[in-house]
Amino acid sequence: MNYVTDEEINLYLRTVQPMYDGILGEIQKQSIENQVPIIPHETARLLSVLLSLKKPKKILEIGTAVGFSAGLMSRYLQEGGKITTIDRFEVMLKDARENIKKMQLQDTIEIIQADAADVLPTLKEEYDVIFLDAAKGQYGSFLPHCLRLLPIGGLLIVDDVLQGGSIAKTRFSVPRRQRTIHKRMRNFLWDISHHPSLESCILPVGDGVALCYKIKQTEGDCI
Repeated sequence: MNYVTDEEINLYLRTVQPMYDGILGEIQKQSIENQVPIIPHETARLLSVLLSLKKPKKILEIGTAVGFSAGLMSRYLQEGGKITTIDRFEVMLKDARENIKKMQLQDTIEIIQADAADVLPTLKEEYDVIFLDAAKGQYGSFLPHCLRLLPIGGLLIVDDVLQGGSIAKTRFSVPRRQRTIHKRMRNFLWDISHHPSLESCILPVGDGVALCYKIKQTEGDCI
């Protein structure tokens, strides 16, 4: 896992901020021990605060992994709330289904196994929160769909946007094989920072988290 904050700081914060309890905490602990990619603890705590404030009814997650983040976000749903999560990798979804069952969230979390690029254009309902943590090179192509599916007052949370800090380097300072994703992520960060529908900030938490609050509808945003 790449982090943009100092490891000493990360280690200290983890002594201050407790890990999660219950089955969710067990999934978190096992994932860390087995080096399974889940959101870092600092990002998880940020989500907890944001969703406590937002109190969402419906959440869309793009990138399920092993279901830890969906399980975490389910704690902050309004009564009767739902999460729809999209992923195409069976190797991850096998564990996600098992973890969701352990947490008894089968009626709360719906998994769509497919490529998000194929699913997003078909979605019609609005979501209070969208959590984007999928293929980093596709963030830019996912953005118009996220904007379309967010109502005014909706929140888009995007993980892993700083690429271990390499995003700040020039294109020719990163390895050739990484230049395409480097360019796309830079374009994405520019787009969310200048989009007229959004009030956005980029935080150096974990490997970078972008927060985008939809302040108005503009042409092309409507479902």
